[in-house]
Amino acid sequence: MKNISKFKVDKSIIIPIILFGIISVLTLYGANSILPSHMDNLMTKQIMWYIAGFIIAYFVMTIGNTFIYRIVWFLYALGLIALIGLFFFGININDATAWYEIKGLGTIQPSEFMKIILIITNATLIAKFNEDFPNPSLREEFYFLLKIIIVVAVPSILTFMQPDTGVVLIYLLITLVMLFVSGIRYRWFAILFGILGLFIITILSVYFINQDLFIKIFGTSFFLRVDRLLDWSNQSGYQLENSLSAIGSAGLFGHGWNTNPIYFPEAQTDFIFAVFASHFGFIGSVLLLALIAFFDIRLIMLAVKTNKLINKYIIAGVAGMLIYQQIQNIGMTFGLLPITGITLPFISYGGSSLLSYMLAMGLIFNISNENMRYTN
Repeated sequence: MKNISKFKVDKSIIIPIILFGIISVLTLYGANSILPSHMDNLMTKQIMWYIAGFIIAYFVMTIGNTFIYRIVWFLYALGLIALIGLFFFGININDATAWYEIKGLGTIQPSEFMKIILIITNATLIAKFNEDFPNPSLREEFYFLLKIIIVVAVPSILTFMQPDTGVVLIYLLITLVMLFVSGIRYRWFAILFGILGLFIITILSVYFINQDLFIKIFGTSFFLRVDRLLDWSNQSGYQLENSLSAIGSAGLFGHGWNTNPIYFPEAQTDFIFAVFASHFGFIGSVLLLALIAFFDIRLIMLAVKTNKLINKYIIAGVAGMLIYQQIQNIGMTFGLLPITGITLPFISYGGSSLLSYMLAMGLIFNISNENMRYTN
């Protein structure tokens, strides 16, 4: 256990998180008029989730990252068991069986925590590989990549079957970012993107040429997911059209807090940025984007400063996850990217997602604390 008095939390990281919490709570309260009646207490719940999240981050700081790295395979196995258990005990929400219902607390989504577990697992594997093979051969890198693929593929398949394509994309993005900074040969990325590109071209070719054949091969569920992803290209769809109208009509200073002239579903999660932009306009949106950018840059700077390779990989995974979700969520509200159901980190409502982010922040705080103690 660490000496709590030695904790030195980087204020440039924790202050943005607190500001994100304030923005989240205010936006959720302001969205009340367009939320269903059973969601009247989301603001209160989000405050409680934030309190629980800081408690989790504090707990991670007390046990330390070294201990977590040691039990990483136990955590990985626990995550897989939780994903498998959904097929037997999970509840269905919006045609996806991705949650457990816990009476009195709401729902828990295991895939959100699996993102953090994968970051820790990948970081451990990459760090060990670099220690064991300072100058790896192509053969050694190939077997290492095969191990990584297996580790990522198992939870990806389980999550895809829920179905939840958005989280699977995050699994893959996290892995790619961490491998990119690991120092492996770039030719592997060329091969990977070549295979991935060929796969996507094949899928889309069947989709556009013969949709009945596509459904027979891949099933109706996958067809609907592809159809939803492609919906953004012509900026059609009820959610997107109303989101664009809400943002576009807000002007420089917005319609005002708690004023929602346009309705769109999932205002508390997928389209919370549209709610914020509608309330506070262009000026408010720019300030929020600046805060997000500042937070991301601080994480990247921390990764540059840290000396331990495993810490660099942890930060790379966390930063990659957050930046991708930020770009994807905000981009889809403007019709620039497909609507995938990915939430805006620290802003969108959600207990599982927020707790998982705060779990990641506990790891980040430990790394920052270690650097600050070495500096001072």
